[in-house]
Amino acid sequence: MIKKILAILMCIMAAVLLVVFFPFSKQSKAISFSATQGSVVGKFNQKIEGIEKDAQRQYRVYEKGEFLGVLQSEEKLEKHLKEIYRSRYQKDYPNSQVHLSEDIYLTESQTPFLYSDKDEEIFRYLSENHLYELEATAISFANEKEVYQRIFVANEEIYQQAMDEFVSYFNDLSSVSMLNRGEEASSLTTYGTRDTGVTIAQKLTIAKMFAKPEEIMKTKEEVLDFLKYGTNKEREYYVVQKYDTLAGVGYRNHGLSAQQVMNINRDKISNVNQTLEEGMELCVTYFTSPIEITVTKEVMREAPIYYRSTTVEDETLLEGTSEVRQKGEDGLRSVLYEETWVNGVLFNGVEKSSTVLEEPRPELIAVGTMSQPDVGTGNYRYPVDNARITCPWGCYFGHRGVDFVNIYDAWADVYAADNGVIVENSYTGINGNYVIIDHNNGVRSYYGHMRVPSELPVGTVVQRGQVIGHIGMTGLATGPHVHFHFDDGVFDHYMDACEFVDCEGLVLY
Repeated sequence: MIKKILAILMCIMAAVLLVVFFPFSKQSKAISFSATQGSVVGKFNQKIEGIEKDAQRQYRVYEKGEFLGVLQSEEKLEKHLKEIYRSRYQKDYPNSQVHLSEDIYLTESQTPFLYSDKDEEIFRYLSENHLYELEATAISFANEKEVYQRIFVANEEIYQQAMDEFVSYFNDLSSVSMLNRGEEASSLTTYGTRDTGVTIAQKLTIAKMFAKPEEIMKTKEEVLDFLKYGTNKEREYYVVQKYDTLAGVGYRNHGLSAQQVMNINRDKISNVNQTLEEGMELCVTYFTSPIEITVTKEVMREAPIYYRSTTVEDETLLEGTSEVRQKGEDGLRSVLYEETWVNGVLFNGVEKSSTVLEEPRPELIAVGTMSQPDVGTGNYRYPVDNARITCPWGCYFGHRGVDFVNIYDAWADVYAADNGVIVENSYTGINGNYVIIDHNNGVRSYYGHMRVPSELPVGTVVQRGQVIGHIGMTGLATGPHVHFHFDDGVFDHYMDACEFVDCEGLVLY
């Protein structure tokens, strides 16, 4: 009980001492606080000049966790940010606003302490160090699990313009709009192409966010370059030589098609058949886009039905001779293919249906007893199925041949163009694995760059359409294909393959 009484008496004495030694008036807002006067805080050495009777709202400013100082007025900060936007950013970034950099943050507190006013010094520090961010449109690219890339653009309009132009490289925008509305183009009833679907593999989201000014793309061209190449800044260029064609430029640079070279250089090339000016510089680095635009197409085209050769022995013919009793003729069919293209590159193709227009007429060859049909018929077929030409005769200087591919199988079989005898089966550093067939009618056919050496030795008699090897890219080649030409057996007497087989419509753009 005595302890409690003593405690009460001590509290009363302390109160009396406070009244005596620290008097204050109701008319005075500030109280002299000699114990703290002269103390400094923060980067700008703000002095504590006293205390207020009532706690005041203040804003403590930090940069990356380091205390900078105390702001006296939120209104002055807002005014400062608006002035910075008007004077520094409004011209290049219209309809935006300035925010403090992510390295800067404020904490609000109630405190009775009075600090010296260093607002202008703090604002000057923010300005000199460009510690601001701008409101921008953020485009996020996500896969199934997470956002893996994000860009900032000045406004959504320039992003949409860039995206529309990028999509137009691979698909007509009117088709895209139609497909987005759930409509489809009319079914194919004649030869041609129709788009059946356009999808983007990645999920794209658009939102407003703050970003550093140097991170914000201000023009459609900047956004388009990102859509083409992502963060890849490396580019390879080619200077056009005399007589160059677009197909030749593409072929010699990473096996690009003429269409792909045009897509890369839309600012200079508007047509795959455009005549190139000597000295023109073309980019030959294909797209490394952060998005995959997949276009599915239905394509209807004619395709040959190759005839087969049948031989019968005839004792009335001398040994080693043959006679065509019935000339073979290829048939014709109409084929509907479904193709899948990813960023302008043919990914695969599947035959959906076909209609026979003309049945093939088999070739009937009578051969003398003990003899084999080693003489060509003069009716030559393509060296591959699903044939397309990536580089025709003369597509670049010195190219004396026609390069064939199977557009649906890069490593498919290679076939003998006609009956004959294998007279060369060899390899060189330029030709790779190659085979030459003598058709014993004054013409020889050549097949270069095959994947592995042909299993058929020299002296083997082959029939038209017989497998002699597989498409490859051995020797000096930029992609899998068959280099195909004819000659008459005399050195340097090469002949364009398109003089022997129909190449119309086969050049792949």
